[in-house]
Amino acid sequence: MSALLQVNDLRVSFRQDGKTSMAVKGVSFTVDRGETVALVGESGSGKSVTALSTVSLLGDSAIVEGSVLYDGQEMIGADAKQLMDVRGNDISFIFQEPMTSLNPLHTIEKQLAESLALHQGLAGAAARARILELLAKVGIRDAEDRLGAYPHQLSGGQRQRIMIAMALANKPDVLIADEPTTALDVTIQAQILDLLADLKASEGMGLLFITHDLNIVRRIADKVCVMKDGEIVEAGPTAEIFDNPQHPYTQMLLAAEPTGHPDPVPENAQELIRTDELKVWFPIQRGLLKRTVGHIKAVNPSSIAVRAGETLGIVGESGSGKTTMALAVMRLIASEGGVNFHGDDLRKYSTKDLRQLRKDMQIVFQDPFGSLSPRMTCAQIIAEGVAIHKIDPDRDPRDLVAEVMTEVGLDPVAMDRYPHEFSGGQRQRIAIARAMVLRPKLVVLDEPTSALDMTVQVQIVDLLRDLQRRYGLAYLFISHDLNVVRAMSHKVVVMKQGDIVETGAAEDIFVNPRHEYTRTLLAAAR
Repeated sequence: MSALLQVNDLRVSFRQDGKTSMAVKGVSFTVDRGETVALVGESGSGKSVTALSTVSLLGDSAIVEGSVLYDGQEMIGADAKQLMDVRGNDISFIFQEPMTSLNPLHTIEKQLAESLALHQGLAGAAARARILELLAKVGIRDAEDRLGAYPHQLSGGQRQRIMIAMALANKPDVLIADEPTTALDVTIQAQILDLLADLKASEGMGLLFITHDLNIVRRIADKVCVMKDGEIVEAGPTAEIFDNPQHPYTQMLLAAEPTGHPDPVPENAQELIRTDELKVWFPIQRGLLKRTVGHIKAVNPSSIAVRAGETLGIVGESGSGKTTMALAVMRLIASEGGVNFHGDDLRKYSTKDLRQLRKDMQIVFQDPFGSLSPRMTCAQIIAEGVAIHKIDPDRDPRDLVAEVMTEVGLDPVAMDRYPHEFSGGQRQRIAIARAMVLRPKLVVLDEPTSALDMTVQVQIVDLLRDLQRRYGLAYLFISHDLNVVRAMSHKVVVMKQGDIVETGAAEDIFVNPRHEYTRTLLAAAR
């Protein structure tokens, strides 16, 4: 019996400015029914381009050659009707960055209902019941209350779960998952992986799983294809690849894991940020007069403190209030309670006065594509704050851009490219560079390594620790990757449903967790 998906000698080139560059170079693999094949490799290695080629989702600048057979049908060169029949129905995608795939103007219910109506003819109560079933499957709490929400009203992890629900809605034969658990906390990640495994077994679904997280690969994949520079350098059964890797690049990937600890905080370090009973509740309004009938309690009264040169790790499930707390600290959303920065109560500052403080308080957002202007080059994005805050006015801004790009592992030669010309990991590094070029005192890092492959994670962790050492930076470090949190943090705060359930020194939390929820998080990460 032939494989469900057969990729043979796939070659993909892109035309740009009269030049042609090859992104995928003769890739071949198969995905059988009920089988999971993992494509692993660094950002820019060609994993996503390979996946998008299977149903001709690349732009007009792409030249695709070779063969992609789905259930015996040739996809390369197929007509529009054949591709439309297959896309989203027989072959479904979970994309890496949900904000680029979800319509910001439509509610969650409308977007899910559209897919069900198009492919299954479901509408009305039947569609609503199916939507609630899907949302429950992917771990959305209080699903009925979320139906009317827009994408920007959900956390990054919740948006990713919506994407997974949309992909699973039509029970596809082949599911192509491009970093599907990137934004998910470890407990939900485990649930989603179990869900995908159950669907694979019950539906006979083939799964092409693209990820940089080798722990996930070990857990879920039957076969592994390791990609580097557009080629598969090693392929085979998962156990064989992990136990006896042959290629030096595979060996390097398996050895890459954030380790070590940040430098101790100086004894005389000043307290930089403190919250006093900080609270963020969002009103639930219903009816014609929009009366408040309740509240979404995003952050219940919470107090934290961070000194110069110190990292406070904030962990917890998606929707637990981690990012909301950080945004409230930055005065980017309304809140109650005190926020003190360098001893000053930020509540007394007007919006105009706060702008002067933004140089000292920077943030790296979770979704780099959503926070980078598609109309600005890399150099313009990084240099924008330099001009606003008059950083080194006598120096050429492009020199500053080149310097910080080198610091975060980007080639300054690429500074005139646009965000869409970079991989997901490279876009995240641009976001980090934009914050670091201002040499701030406090940086909120919201999942800064979530889009990065393992080797670059190690580099970014080392970079962040080095920058902290040199400039005495304070970090609020939000992440679901507990290995990264442990390598970065002096102290850790554990949040659950808006409450801080445990706080303490990082090693104490990881070695001797006191709260049951903390123990659950740590167990799910192993």
